[in-house]
Formats: sequence, structure tokens, C-alpha cells
Amino acid sequence: MLVADLSDPRGVDATVAAVTAAPLDLLVNNAGFGTVGAFAELDPTREEEEIRLNVIALMRLTRATLPGMLARHAGAIVNVSSVGAFQPGAFNATYSATKAWVNSFTEALSEELRGSGVRVQALCPGFTRTEFQERAGIDVANIPAFFWMSAEAVVDAALNGLRRGDVVCVPGAGNRVATSLTGLVPRALVRRVSGVIGRRFKPEPARS
Repeated sequence: MLVADLSDPRGVDATVAAVTAAPLDLLVNNAGFGTVGAFAELDPTREEEEIRLNVIALMRLTRATLPGMLARHAGAIVNVSSVGAFQPGAFNATYSATKAWVNSFTEALSEELRGSGVRVQALCPGFTRTEFQERAGIDVANIPAFFWMSAEAVVDAALNGLRRGDVVCVPGAGNRVATSLTGLVPRALVRRVSGVIGRRFKPEPARS
């Protein structure tokens, strides 16, 4: 077992070496975190770390894994994205931007890999019952229960999507409706709604 911090280039290098030495049949790029708050007030070092983990580590591990899969004409890569990839995320700007990158990167790879026997998927869950929200400082007290999915249900959706050949997999009917509507309304309205929602979930300023 290898334990590595993928926000640290040294951890990425160690993991790249490990997956190169032992070719994988399935790679799940699940490591990531989000930050919440007004961008001008967030720690720039933490924002950079977020980009290194959500984008650079994912790219490096995908690149390290693909040659072996291509040589065997088999394998699959699941890049964990988010419903946040489909619109700009006010008060969640860096996170949403990294996930938009993941979607674009994965969709581009799917065309490059067409006919190769290797499958790629961008998995875009919504609210999932993990420690993600707590670590990001998101106030979830007012989120209705029907918005939530279990981690197990998201994994099932991803595996079923892989079998169907879905390049972009959005688990949950409500999430699929929401992401579909995003592409049908004016971008100015999407940005405005993003701001209204983002203000509801951003952490409250500390009181002295």
C-alpha cells in the first residue's frame, strides 16, 4: 500500500512511479478538495494547492497510467468531477474551475482513445455523504435530504456508466435535470443564480 499526499509534487512523483511499475486496469482519480468563500479573502497558497491536487495530480496520474492500458487495449479511468463543473461557482470559484477542467480534459481524451479499448469517464456527483462538505466548510444544515446521495450509489452509477460507455456520468435524476438546464439558460442568469446559491453556503465571518 502506498500512502501519498497528492497535493505535494513529491507525493505525485511517488505515485506515478508506483502506477508505472504496476500497470492498472482501473484508475479512479478521486483525490480533491474544495474551498468556499470570497476569492479575494481566501488563502492563495491553499488555492494553489487545490489546483495542484484537483488538476495537476489528476493529469499526471492519467498520463502515467494510459500507456500501459493502451498497450493492453483495455482499462478504464474515472476522473471524479462534480455538478459544479457545469457552471461558474461564485464563492467556490477555484473548485468549480478545476472541475470544469476535469470535464473538458476527460471529454477530449475520450475522443483520442476512441477505438483503443480504453474507456474514460468524468463522474459528476452532486451532494454526496462524505466528509467533503465538512472539510470545505460548507454549511449543509439547510440542504434537503432528497439532494443527497450515498457514496455507494454514486459508485454504482459510475460503474454502470462505464459499462454503457458514458463519458460524462451525472448520478441522480435531479442532478441530471439541473446540469441539463444549465446549458439552456443565458450565462448571465447562470452566474446570478450561482451567486445567490454561493452566498447561502459560504462560511459566516468570525465574530470578535
